[in-house]
Amino acid sequence: MSRYWSPLVSELQPYVPGEQPKMANLVKLNTNENPFGPSPKVIEAIQKELNDNLRLYPDPEGLALKEAIASYHVDFGIEANQVFVGNGSDEVLAHIFQGLLKHDKPILFPDISYSFYPVYCGLYQIESKVIPLTDSFEINPEDYKRPNGGIIFPNPNAPTGRYLGLQHVEEILQANPDSVVVVDEAYVDFGGDTAIRLVSQYPNLLVCQTLSKARSLAGLRVGFAVGNEELIEALNRVKDSFNSYPLDRLALAGAVAAFEDKQWFEDSCNGVIRERKRVTEELERLGFEVLPSKANFVFARHPDHEGSDVAAKLREQGVIVRHFNKPRISDFLRITIGTSDQNNALIKGLDSL
Repeated sequence: MSRYWSPLVSELQPYVPGEQPKMANLVKLNTNENPFGPSPKVIEAIQKELNDNLRLYPDPEGLALKEAIASYHVDFGIEANQVFVGNGSDEVLAHIFQGLLKHDKPILFPDISYSFYPVYCGLYQIESKVIPLTDSFEINPEDYKRPNGGIIFPNPNAPTGRYLGLQHVEEILQANPDSVVVVDEAYVDFGGDTAIRLVSQYPNLLVCQTLSKARSLAGLRVGFAVGNEELIEALNRVKDSFNSYPLDRLALAGAVAAFEDKQWFEDSCNGVIRERKRVTEELERLGFEVLPSKANFVFARHPDHEGSDVAAKLREQGVIVRHFNKPRISDFLRITIGTSDQNNALIKGLDSL
């Protein structure tokens, strides 16, 4: 510990991102990246932006992107002033924690969930209470009907992949009219139904999404939130007190193009869903228990083998998956759905074990 650190820094337990291996020829199924490249229209839009205008600051409001997101969700009555954009959904979530979830009462989130949530609580000194998932690793809405300073959960959940139907999301919203309920939908496009359709009904609802997964733009870092204007104003106040230009010109141009190419988006999601079904069936054939998933990954364990051992043996064969050495899930592997060839390499590796 450095003597120059603040007391807060010395106490932080930082988030540990998935490994980005430097070795060549690895089958990389550990970080939930989309196996299909971004829309060609995204590449074209970014190339057009590579000009002398890079000397100029980007639009601090990201208005073109907000309008594209609102237009995409026009059937739900969303307008641009109900959209917030940021440098990846992690930055958006950071502003949400600081601007909307820091109150006198503890916030609530699942015990098995996105591991950045407790990190933000430590960074912003927010009291929290973890709510255990059920024995089948599901969220029980009844558990969230208690005093709180806010609620946040991924849907589909990460790393389990399980999805909570919107009727149950509404149950949580209705039980907590005085608290902000944040639904983190990083993986919703792979089979779930977005809670953005509920925004006009519930002023306490904020939905957060990313372009990293379904739109294959993890390298561009674009995230957004949708909610009523009052919630969005809180996030803008935090953003403009931290970084007024979170998205650069290339990210804005590429993100707008990604929302405009609906056909590519649908084809990409459907391709992942088809491969997810096949991978699930193959894992079950090999004796794995696979949780129902609406994400671009599956969460699986074998009754006869420890998760860490399976992960290590797969790595020896050039296949990398994610293992979490945490209570309740230490025998599970989170396996990203890759291309057909990558998934074949996974199954072949498991077969040989």
